[in-house]
Amino acid sequence: MNPPSDIFRFPQEAFDVLHALEEAGYEAYFVGGCVRDSIMGRPVSDVDIATSARWKDTAAACEAHGMRTHETGTKHGTVTIVAGGVEGEGCANVEGAKGAEATTGAECANDAKPQKAPQAFEVTTYRADSATSSDSRHPDSVEFVSSIEEDLARRDFTMNAMAWHPERGLVDPYGGRKDIAQGIIRVVGDPQQRFREDALRILRACRFASQLGFRIDDETYDAMLSRKSLLENISTERVTHELDLLLLGGHVHDALMCTVDVLSFAIPELVAMKDCAQPTKYHCFDVLEHTAWAVQQAAPTRLVRWAALCHDMGKPACMFFDGDGVVHFYGHAAVSAKLARGMMDRMLMGPAFKDGLCAMVANHSDKVAPTPKSVKRALGKVGGDPELFRSLLALKRADILAHAPEYRDQTACIDEIEATLDDMLAKGDAFAIRHLAIDGNDVMALGVTKGPEVGRVLQAALDAVVDEAVENERRALIEYVDTNLLC
Repeated sequence: MNPPSDIFRFPQEAFDVLHALEEAGYEAYFVGGCVRDSIMGRPVSDVDIATSARWKDTAAACEAHGMRTHETGTKHGTVTIVAGGVEGEGCANVEGAKGAEATTGAECANDAKPQKAPQAFEVTTYRADSATSSDSRHPDSVEFVSSIEEDLARRDFTMNAMAWHPERGLVDPYGGRKDIAQGIIRVVGDPQQRFREDALRILRACRFASQLGFRIDDETYDAMLSRKSLLENISTERVTHELDLLLLGGHVHDALMCTVDVLSFAIPELVAMKDCAQPTKYHCFDVLEHTAWAVQQAAPTRLVRWAALCHDMGKPACMFFDGDGVVHFYGHAAVSAKLARGMMDRMLMGPAFKDGLCAMVANHSDKVAPTPKSVKRALGKVGGDPELFRSLLALKRADILAHAPEYRDQTACIDEIEATLDDMLAKGDAFAIRHLAIDGNDVMALGVTKGPEVGRVLQAALDAVVDEAVENERRALIEYVDTNLLC
């Protein structure tokens, strides 16, 4: 039985592309993730189309209906069709990405009327991929085929190997709809072969487990484990992107716990965390599961989720028992920050992201009281950046929520700290050198030679302001520096 057609709510422009192809005598279907998400009742961001037409014929058919075309992957039969909007008129973004939002009236210049932004769709000829892949990512060759069923046979998972047409209904030769209903991630065909063809599918399975809350079929998972070394052939950027999506998923705890042995090829730091017990009153999980819960509880931003993943990475290396048999993890935050930086270097993450994350990890276990003095000192440890400090608070909150139940109510203190921060920002309190009423020129005017000593004096002056030993007022600060900081 086909699902009701009203669950497939695609943009009108997508139906226009389908109509253009079929009017020209070709067959076309909506395929892949858009069909899966529609059946699941999830928002659809990208709509992909498969067709019997070769890419040049696709372009000609759509251009005949006033659509624009871009040759984005013609080697593999793919052309991007841009439908809707009017190029060069109004204020629509003609080259907008798939799923682009319509431009608002406030953004239009010269009183132009707002338009709905054009929509972009990838249209690909039915094809079969070769069984060999020299780079473990792309097929060595493709063969164009004549039916949608043959095309679906090359796809990764059953839930993605479905097609739908508004008149012909759902094409589901591998039981994708049933697997969706049962919450199962299962490859199409032979799992070993599927992962040899494209090793990135290994991480995609882990990512889908996190995003959808599905479990991975046993045979599929066994093949993921045996083929995970093929991930060495995948570009770092691709691996990092999949891990980003995994960490931002709504079921990330379960995904991390169930796929850690696969993920350890990309993030070997996870191995030591597995089964590393934390026999203290504050914890009821080992380091890995505590971490997985911290990621789950963390605010769903890339920075906070990655920081949560890294915050206790150093614990296995720092673990020791004292003479009374009590376990300690002294210095684990600093070690975790070093491990995190090495991991992020390996994953080619940006310098600002790395610096922010390492500052969060290094300071996540610091005690901070909900007082202006304490908050200002803590802000100084993250470069005086209020937004980075808020991310640090989000990490601390997630860390607390992953502790034993009787200690999770300590998040109330985090709320008080954030309220103190808000009050400080509203009053314009000084918590960074740039907020001081004096600058380097004032310090040099007192006889300090240009160089590092100027920064040392300014930092000492800031410390005095934070400790309320002097007002943040220019004359008072100059007198304080001259009297107390200069020899």
